Amino acid sequence: MAHVTANDGTKLFYEEAGKGRPLVMIHGWTFTGRFFRDVVPALSMHARVITPDLRGHGRSDKPDHGYRVSRLAADLRDLLIALDLSDATLLGWSLGCPVIWSYLELFGQDRVRDVVLVEQTPRQYQTADWRKAHAQCFDQASCATMLMQMRADPASFDEQNLTSCMHLAPSDEDRRFMLAEMAMAPLEARAAAMADHTVHDWRDLLPHLDVPALVMVAEKDSVFPEGGAEWAGEHMPNARTVRFENSSHMIFHDQRAKFEQVVTDYLGSADD
Repeated sequence: MAHVTANDGTKLFYEEAGKGRPLVMIHGWTFTGRFFRDVVPALSMHARVITPDLRGHGRSDKPDHGYRVSRLAADLRDLLIALDLSDATLLGWSLGCPVIWSYLELFGQDRVRDVVLVEQTPRQYQTADWRKAHAQCFDQASCATMLMQMRADPASFDEQNLTSCMHLAPSDEDRRFMLAEMAMAPLEARAAAMADHTVHDWRDLLPHLDVPALVMVAEKDSVFPEGGAEWAGEHMPNARTVRFENSSHMIFHDQRAKFEQVVTDYLGSADD
């Protein structure tokens, strides 16, 4: 299995396909790089597509430390350096977006040309001035409840989590595949990653990120309410937004053909 080693000794698994300018696709919480498997063939006709597993997920190591978003961003940098990637497009889905935001905050645009941000609100917790929070994990109490439910019955939790992410039901084969991928993430790694990820507020940073950005917004997402993901596109100075009318959180599943076309067109425009 292909892997790179982070600077703390953690082995990070990745797969790649295609040739050309790098497209690094970063998955969401409890998922793996193989969730992108159906769109990789089309995208790899236009780019060198690299799909890593975050630490604690999939086939990467599961250490007992390092589940802060900043450490995941450092892992991303270790991957880019180890593979000698430059001029890369970073695509983040869900948790993958904060990983990218943290990378840009810590390391600037080093090795990065542009980014694609897929359906993530800049703040998951609700406050008096922010109602675009996570539907299930919107404050400390609800986060604790969610993680308690996950620990009590991981299989049922994963079923519900997967169902909430999709507008179109997957085939039985695809559902079994995705649930098996999710089961690779140990409960403590999941809990630690969510406990850190969910408290961050990125709204102060995003207006200062002038990296070229494509923001993807799902109009039928039950995970985030309308307006959350749009906020990034509205406040990042060099961003444009594409809406997916018939998609929930997993845009690349619900509207696969449109997702492939939008990303391909974006990669092509960046190369013009």
